[in-house]
Amino acid sequence: MTYFTPYSALLGGSLIGLSAALLLLIQGRIAGITGMIDGLLPPYRSDALWRIFFLVGMILGVFLFKQTGGDVSEITIEASNVTLVFAGLLVGFGANLGSGCTSGHGICGIALASKRSIVATLIFMFSAFTTVFVTRHMLF
Repeated sequence: MTYFTPYSALLGGSLIGLSAALLLLIQGRIAGITGMIDGLLPPYRSDALWRIFFLVGMILGVFLFKQTGGDVSEITIEASNVTLVFAGLLVGFGANLGSGCTSGHGICGIALASKRSIVATLIFMFSAFTTVFVTRHMLF
């Protein structure tokens, strides 16, 4: 996808913010995907049900969007399985090291004015910008 659609981006971002706010208000929980998945792995926590519902709702939301006429373009990944596994391990290590993922820090942490989340998000963004610049302009 190479085009920017401001209205769908605004709507999508608003729905993400609304869901994160509702989860915090109703359950007192942060909508960090890494933490949700971590809570479903052994040792199991007693609060697995809300985690399952939230994650299933994210997946079902895509199907609902497609059924209502939304454009769900096919995503192609031009990387080997080894690269994808290595990248996934790095993301998992980084999320563990940073005590959360981009959704937890970037959406919820910043909204709560957490200094740790603001610094983490700045580091995420700097790393992403640097990675794109290096891979697009310096390596090829």
